[in-house]
Amino acid sequence: MAIRTGAQLTIVAISVIGALVPFTPARAADKRAAEYLVYIGTYTRDDSQGIYVCSFDTNTGELGPPRVAASAADTKIKNPSFLAIPPGGQRLYAVSEVDDHPAPGGGAVAAFSIGADAALTLLNHQPSAGAGPCHLSLDRDGRTALVANYGSGSVASLPIGSDGKLAAPVSTMQHEGSSVNRQRQEAPHAHSINLDPKNRFALAADLGTDEVVSYRFNAQSGALEQNDAGTFKTPAGAGPRHLAFHPNGRWVYVNGELISTIMALDYNDQNGSLVLRQQVSTLPEDVDASQNTTAEVQVHPNGKTLYVSNRGHDSIAMFAIDAEEGSLRPLGYHPTGGHTPRNFGIDPTGAWLVAANQDSGTVTVHRISDDGTLSATERQAAIPWPVCVKFLAR
Repeated sequence: MAIRTGAQLTIVAISVIGALVPFTPARAADKRAAEYLVYIGTYTRDDSQGIYVCSFDTNTGELGPPRVAASAADTKIKNPSFLAIPPGGQRLYAVSEVDDHPAPGGGAVAAFSIGADAALTLLNHQPSAGAGPCHLSLDRDGRTALVANYGSGSVASLPIGSDGKLAAPVSTMQHEGSSVNRQRQEAPHAHSINLDPKNRFALAADLGTDEVVSYRFNAQSGALEQNDAGTFKTPAGAGPRHLAFHPNGRWVYVNGELISTIMALDYNDQNGSLVLRQQVSTLPEDVDASQNTTAEVQVHPNGKTLYVSNRGHDSIAMFAIDAEEGSLRPLGYHPTGGHTPRNFGIDPTGAWLVAANQDSGTVTVHRISDDGTLSATERQAAIPWPVCVKFLAR
């Protein structure tokens, strides 16, 4: 599977923060910072070695030196791009975004244990039941992994044992169809799958078919099941990529990758259906949307602000969320300080946003103000081909 990367990567030389160092016991001075970790999934090309980890100080926003938490050379897990961490923080799961894994479908999902020093130990891996898995999420109890296979246009679910190991997929749902963009929507391309807060329905965004498909979720078996409530059809050519639930469970936000929009939808948690309320551009009016694609969308833990990353414009679009209706009001556009912000994470305290700038090989830290807007800091780390950011409170 050819992975979309944008411009040629240029590794930017930055301060000692960017130096890779081996694992060593935490020093006393680092204890407070080491209580929080940030794991970075990458594409294992050029100098990238696998999954990285940094300590993170929520008082200052400082990233510790990046270290290799799981070496692709040792684990044989290539392109551990998207990550997920279950409740309890003892395990980490990663897709292997490939189409040549020696298993049916060509992609894989890997399970790791997290050591006291933040290093990852491979527990096992299973086929993802499709090609090019690009997104991974876990159910509320950490008992099932859900994976979206971009290359084959399918989603699958894999039970997780009490030992943290993955079982083989118990359900695979193959999407069908296409849409108006002949280059990007010639076939189904499942790009993400997320469970709702009640653990009853899973929503899968398919960029290729312009659909968000709703599935029933069997929490006992981990299986996905067809949902008679149907499928939400986005505006033609939107290319739905990722989605985020509001903390109240009533609203869902879906970014249109191909036309640089964010959609606000009303969510019915009784049947898993969606209704479009609003669609808003993620770009300033004077910016050519054809030179941009959106990537990540997240709601601040306090439910007041929504963020969307723009690749091309290289910014985070910020929106205030109406407390009564869930509609969006643009707050501005904040540069990420790097190129191609594919993903970002919000730290456990809600005070910082950390962006993974894929094509500049940088991970940058941004302060979140009380009103939800972002401001730049000088804190960053050099990590080649960063794709996903996940926080862990320790």
